[in-house]
Amino acid sequence: MAPTPLQLIGAAIFAIALVHTFSTKIFERLAHAQPAHAGLWHLLGEVEIVFGFWAMVLVLATFALEGSHEAIGYLESRNFTEPMFVFAIMVVAGTRPVLGCARGVIGALARLLPLSGGVANYWLTLALVPLLGSFITEPAAMTLAALMLRDRYFTGAVSERIKYATLGVLFVNVSIGGTLTHFAAPPVLMVASAWGWDTAHMLAHFGWRSALAVVVNATAVAMLFGRELAKLDTPAVDGQGAAAPLPVVVVHLLFLAGVVVFAHHPVVFMGLFLFFMGYTTAYARHQERLILREGLLVAFFLAGLVVLGGQQQWWLQPLLTSLSEGQVYYGATALTAITDNAALTYLGSLVEGLSDGFKYALVAGAVTGGGLTIIANAPNPAAVSILRERFGDHTVQPLSLFLAAVLPTLVAICAFRFL
Repeated sequence: MAPTPLQLIGAAIFAIALVHTFSTKIFERLAHAQPAHAGLWHLLGEVEIVFGFWAMVLVLATFALEGSHEAIGYLESRNFTEPMFVFAIMVVAGTRPVLGCARGVIGALARLLPLSGGVANYWLTLALVPLLGSFITEPAAMTLAALMLRDRYFTGAVSERIKYATLGVLFVNVSIGGTLTHFAAPPVLMVASAWGWDTAHMLAHFGWRSALAVVVNATAVAMLFGRELAKLDTPAVDGQGAAAPLPVVVVHLLFLAGVVVFAHHPVVFMGLFLFFMGYTTAYARHQERLILREGLLVAFFLAGLVVLGGQQQWWLQPLLTSLSEGQVYYGATALTAITDNAALTYLGSLVEGLSDGFKYALVAGAVTGGGLTIIANAPNPAAVSILRERFGDHTVQPLSLFLAAVLPTLVAICAFRFL
């Protein structure tokens, strides 16, 4: 079927949004060149704003072409569970009690390794925490890892080279590290029910390959920058605060578990989140600043991607189904870089009669490419929101991130295609 005018406009706006994500530095320069409108240029220079802004343009275009009833109907047909969940899990996971618990576990394990404290903590943060995402969900794992890296390793004493290499490995490892189970990685979740995949299936076909690639990536980057990391044996103390009492930690972990268990039921996990907000207010002395702003920006980013992505099915699905089993893996890896990997696997789940080989290749390709760009995997914007202040110009450069993620992505390709 020929695309409708609105679908063509939606594809064009999506393409513009992609270009915008790679051009945020231009808007930051405009903010300095035109101080009278600096606020507007800074807003358009925020990578988390990009897709939400262009989603608004698409909605306005729908209002103009088809009327308010169709525009509102389209918005109501979208599923915004994932943006709401990422917001809630980021805020809960980013609290002092949860983060302190994670640091304590990583620190205890680091002391068992025959490595310096700086290298051991770094390696565990990039190896163990992404695999933990298979149980606490990828967004929670990304939030914990990003906060731990920010406070200890993303400091002024560390080069930009290490920061980008670390971010590239973190993105790839979180994307593939959530595949040990059938409920934690968004691209797996989209197909698990439709294709009858359970945790046993994931472990047999994906899990061991993912774990191997995660360990190789973390080991390689830790060895590459070992000398510089060894100088960071003393943990940074900024923003860590005093340890929270055990009962407070337990309550926080229970809230975290509740949000994870009911991740697919927003009416439940958002209710739990509101109770959590009340609890943190009552015991504010055991809290640092909640990362509400960062969580809302990421939710806005993902919601914009949901709105824009809904108009891309007309060209994405035929493109995917036209590929052979051998081609779809690399096709999915490449397409993931410019779309959300969960959107790709969801489109695949709508097609009847796919072979088991095609299904494996599609999902494996989608998670393999999940670290190449900010938009490739839903948890990626969470890390960018937390870490970008530690980069030059307070911006994560998309091209530098892409180049940093290429080698760990190649490791994932070797694991999924040749083992």
